[in-house]
Amino acid sequence: MKIMTFNTQHCLNYLEQKIDFPLMAKTILDYGADIIGLNEMRGEGEREDYTDQVPMLSALTEIPNFYFAKAIDVGGNNPYGNGLLTKFKITEAVTIPIPDPDTKNGTENYETRCLLKARLENGITVLVTHFGLNPEEAENAVKTVCENMPSEKCILMGDFNVSPDNPVLNPIRERMKDTADLFGRELLSYPSDKPEVKIDYIFVSPDIEVICADIPEIIASDHRPHTAEINL
Repeated sequence: MKIMTFNTQHCLNYLEQKIDFPLMAKTILDYGADIIGLNEMRGEGEREDYTDQVPMLSALTEIPNFYFAKAIDVGGNNPYGNGLLTKFKITEAVTIPIPDPDTKNGTENYETRCLLKARLENGITVLVTHFGLNPEEAENAVKTVCENMPSEKCILMGDFNVSPDNPVLNPIRERMKDTADLFGRELLSYPSDKPEVKIDYIFVSPDIEVICADIPEIIASDHRPHTAEINL
């Protein structure tokens, strides 16, 4: 089974700076992914450029099952959040808000985030999230993830906005395996043309076998996709 996490930057072609659904669909199809977690996706909104992007990618890839988890509305009624595409039927899916921090001492822009949680017909639970940029936001995100993480048949993926050595990830690492352990060498994910950091992740529960993992040298959005192949 092939897994991909992909921050599409609302399906923006990084080199041409225009919305490019065919390029994002091709990126997914070229890997042959069965389960795809998506970050920075738009939903149908008031603005002309806010369309249902997750269903659009579902149609272009012919991956039939999808879910959009709204985190925020941008500038009015313009939904923005995480998405899921899967070849397996979704039996249940919910959007779980990540609480905003009570105190805000960080220097980056604060933005409300969410956790997408979906149960698939094969028994897998998929968690897709996008951490905030500030330490307090990351702490709240990790707490929310751990509170909603089953101990078996679980995949967690997304843009975590922290490097692999950040101790904020320790609660996740204590309960899950990082597929990046199979890279064999350091691979970075952002920015896609000349990556400087790894901030995209795929974690799996201990009962899932990881066959291989990669961050392919693809320039589609501003992030390179992170991929993994697993066995249940």
